[in-house]
Amino acid sequence: MSAATESFFRSRWVEPPAGVEELDPARLAPGFRAAGVACGLKAGGGTDLGIVVCEGDEVSSSMLLTRNAAAAAPIRVCREQCNAGLLRAAVVNSGNANAATGEQGYSDALAMRDGAASALGLEPETVAVAETGVIGVPLDIESVRNGIESAAAALLETGGEDFAAAICTTDRWPKRCTVSLDGVTVSAQAKGAGMMEPGFATLLGFVQTDAVVPDPEGALRAATAASFERISVDGQMSTNDMLMLQATGASGRELPAGLLEAIMVQLALEVVADGEGATRVGRVDVAGAATAEEAERVARSIANSPLVKTALFGRDPNWGRIAQAAGMALAGEELDELGPAEIDAEDLSSEAPEAELSVALGRGDSAWHMYFSDLTYDYVKLNAEYTT
Repeated sequence: MSAATESFFRSRWVEPPAGVEELDPARLAPGFRAAGVACGLKAGGGTDLGIVVCEGDEVSSSMLLTRNAAAAAPIRVCREQCNAGLLRAAVVNSGNANAATGEQGYSDALAMRDGAASALGLEPETVAVAETGVIGVPLDIESVRNGIESAAAALLETGGEDFAAAICTTDRWPKRCTVSLDGVTVSAQAKGAGMMEPGFATLLGFVQTDAVVPDPEGALRAATAASFERISVDGQMSTNDMLMLQATGASGRELPAGLLEAIMVQLALEVVADGEGATRVGRVDVAGAATAEEAERVARSIANSPLVKTALFGRDPNWGRIAQAAGMALAGEELDELGPAEIDAEDLSSEAPEAELSVALGRGDSAWHMYFSDLTYDYVKLNAEYTT
């Protein structure tokens, strides 16, 4: 699950609604335009600044932001200076997270937001700002300003591909789609490969639709709970995570049941599959827990275990590592011995890029599942040399 040219809905764990049609991902949902340009923030060059804007008569929106206490400047600007329910645009840069940059970083993020609002002729509080890249490095705000002017002049209805490329950092491929069903069109773009653990959430993601969405925040939270809140690459919560949903209602039709969730689950799986150095995606199903919280705790312990992740990489059905991780999550409590009758790890040995494992705790009726990547030599190499 790695080639950007494959069908979008390609994971065995995603069931899109019947009749959904995949469209050219460059073409956004009606009423939206986007662009991506190079402004010089990435050390190796490339597209690194993007804008997506709604030009419909009306828009309703929602936004979810990281809970990391060391939240980056753009997160603080969005939290304090933006109207989450009336967002008409987002300006995004990659190559610099503008995190741990103090008050100057906040001023730069605010200037980035205000510059985009001015270039687009919008009220500042209707423009979100997002940034991703290296932490602790001051933002080159002049380059960003120049990039904003270039991007604002290059906005196209077919700008989805360029925007998706502009938000990538260590991603090996862009995550994006445009689909239609029952007279409704949804386009979406996401980025993420490392520093990946829900909480919320573990990436940058943008969704645009011409559907009627009466409760944008509820719709986004529900779809996120089934997708981005269930993934992990390395157990690290980012300082810059943000998801945004914009809906014009121009189609006159509500979102078809299950469509937004299917899109976001597939995007979340794309993020895991593109985890830094990753070669495989695992799914862990925990059943028989005393509570939902307990099931989630055990699933996260297994998904984030370096021993389990290396077993996924090595195609080693080592169920003992899974038992250890489950027991660690329940340390201090009573747990019947876990063995091959309670743990199914055989799929780890398959040649498939996706593998399942399951654990039956025998403590109750609650369940939870998580998606996670394997841990490879390349993950260590990439992160050991991230800034050097």
